[in-house]
Amino acid sequence: MTSSPPPSPPPPPDNGPRLSREDFDSLFDSVRTWGTWSPADRGAWNRVTPAHVQRATALVRSGVTVPMALPWNTVPGPDNGKPALHYMSDLGDVEAPEPSCHKDFIAVDYHGKGVSHLDALSHIAYRGQLYDGRAAREVVDAAGAHFGAVSALGPLVTKGVLIDLPAVLGTDWLEPGTAVHAEDVLAAEKALGVTIAEGDAVLLRSGHFRRRAELGAWNPDNASAGFHVDAVPLLAERGISLLGGDGDSDVRPSPVDGLHSPVHALALTAMGLPLLDNLDLEALSAACAAEGRYEFLLVVAPLNVPGGTGSPVNPVAVL
Repeated sequence: MTSSPPPSPPPPPDNGPRLSREDFDSLFDSVRTWGTWSPADRGAWNRVTPAHVQRATALVRSGVTVPMALPWNTVPGPDNGKPALHYMSDLGDVEAPEPSCHKDFIAVDYHGKGVSHLDALSHIAYRGQLYDGRAAREVVDAAGAHFGAVSALGPLVTKGVLIDLPAVLGTDWLEPGTAVHAEDVLAAEKALGVTIAEGDAVLLRSGHFRRRAELGAWNPDNASAGFHVDAVPLLAERGISLLGGDGDSDVRPSPVDGLHSPVHALALTAMGLPLLDNLDLEALSAACAAEGRYEFLLVVAPLNVPGGTGSPVNPVAVL
């Protein structure tokens, strides 16, 4: 008796349609907001006015707070090529004087897949330029960024909207490589009872960390669910202030020829739109489902690092 051959693996999710660099450059120019705001290095965060903050605080009803940062990860793995550092620098083992003191040290190379972080406008250059047409080589050097630094952004308090696609589709997660298109965002708005408006922060849940917990880690640089570039014009039209998710917003493999992170280039460089990467949105998904609403007060407070291209963060949703 011969044994049956093992089943063929499922085909990878469709992340198309593909774009040429020429088509991408046309899209880049169509959503570009250079020359729109002052100060320019706050970019789309300039949309968030005191009136936006007041409206966002009105969303607080139950007072449930949900943090979204991943644990500080010191263990190397497929999705953590540059582990964070944490060690004790003082164990309080002195006899006098009292009281004894315990101290520790932390450090991290946070732009990657293992740390929840904010990307400032100085993080990504395209065609040699940062947001607002600043020449990257003129404003970023060994001392840091002299334009578009995270220290120019300050804390952001605004309305957050969770686009929870697994909840909409009745699945546990989107498979790595799944592209999210404009029509998916529109369908999610209708299903979840939300409307993305000017000044909002949009968070995309793909179920990345539920899949990781159940099936193990993989390298998201090779395959991750995220936005296709054809979703960006809708987000630009709505006038959002911040974009993020449980990946880094880009679908991978990239659908754009020769460009690894096209949504990064469109968001940060063309639109001046800061990004939140690697958020754990599982608890927020459960909290939103329990309360039957997918909009909330969002608070993001990056570290005040002069010249920094971003910052580790622990965003908090308040329902």
